[in-house]
Amino acid sequence: MQRTIRLQLKPSDQEAQALSQTIEQYTWSFNAVCKYGWDSNLTNGVKLHKATYYEHRLETGLPSQLVCAARVKATEALKSAKAFKKKGSSVRCPVSKHCPIRYDARSYTVWFDRQELTILTLGGRIKLSFEVAEYYRQFLRWKNTSADLMRDRKGRWWLHIVMETDTPKVEPTSHVVGVDLGIATPAVDSNGNKYGSDHWKQVEDRTFQLRRRLQSKGTKSAKRHLKKLSGKQKRFRKDCDHVLSKRLVQSVESGATLVFEDLTNIRGRAKMRKAQRRRLHGWSFAQFQAFVTYKAEAACVNVGFVDPRYTSQKCSQCGHIERGNRPTQADFRCKKCGFECHADYNASMNIRDDFLKLRASVNAPIVSVDNFG
Repeated sequence: MQRTIRLQLKPSDQEAQALSQTIEQYTWSFNAVCKYGWDSNLTNGVKLHKATYYEHRLETGLPSQLVCAARVKATEALKSAKAFKKKGSSVRCPVSKHCPIRYDARSYTVWFDRQELTILTLGGRIKLSFEVAEYYRQFLRWKNTSADLMRDRKGRWWLHIVMETDTPKVEPTSHVVGVDLGIATPAVDSNGNKYGSDHWKQVEDRTFQLRRRLQSKGTKSAKRHLKKLSGKQKRFRKDCDHVLSKRLVQSVESGATLVFEDLTNIRGRAKMRKAQRRRLHGWSFAQFQAFVTYKAEAACVNVGFVDPRYTSQKCSQCGHIERGNRPTQADFRCKKCGFECHADYNASMNIRDDFLKLRASVNAPIVSVDNFG
């Protein structure tokens, strides 16, 4: 189990200059490896190392560990771009303006008890003091692994350290809760609980209207405002995902299983009205699922996924599937048996039942039957 803690560094002017020079040369090396790999159609780390290592050592003056770290990061970026290109996406050569420096356990040392660390730079190791937020103190007894050095827009220096510990093990129970994620109602579970807030939708609608007005103006001031608004909207959605995922995980006991629909490529498959498509494209599925997964891991809660097909059209009581079972977005009324309930609640029960059937088929015992005579 891993968590990332953020330490705010307190370098002097001279130390800040050393960090700036190091990150500048590290970024150059990262971009140069990316360009070489892109032009040569090469994503093999060993071949990229042989082709660039000695030249970059001489060109940048970086310690060997940081040259290797820049090459590893560039290799990952090239492989990611190649994967997107294979899926048909339009991609360009990876490039960074200020590439965060990745340190391994040999290139930095941290002492949490006295809030000091040493870190590798162009001129060797330098010692820095730092501050730890109160929330992160719960992770300080874990083992520290890799770390990323970065500078934010306000000129502050941060070290993001990955902390690691053993994952707690709890035997899974028979308690399974299906969760349906929606556009109007963020989440509804098979116990009948609703999660989220109407305020979230109101904020998104106001932001959309403001964005549309700014885009229609097209002035430099409007473009600056749009950029600022984009960051604000991203932070708001991230906070909503944190709140929603935390509430869902806390709603069940240890050993239980939360089941969601597998929403991979949902944007390409979903058929809906224009207003709903707008909300769908602004929905951060991957981010939300990542938050649920790591929060569930710490709480000893299991997470499962099922095929999303027909979960919203199938009756959870008789199994009848028909698009007409949903007369409105919020209502479900089975054409066959007449069962009525909230559409998202019906879908959550289908998600739970589909997972139970899937688990039963996977765990089904193999029975040998002897045929006598």
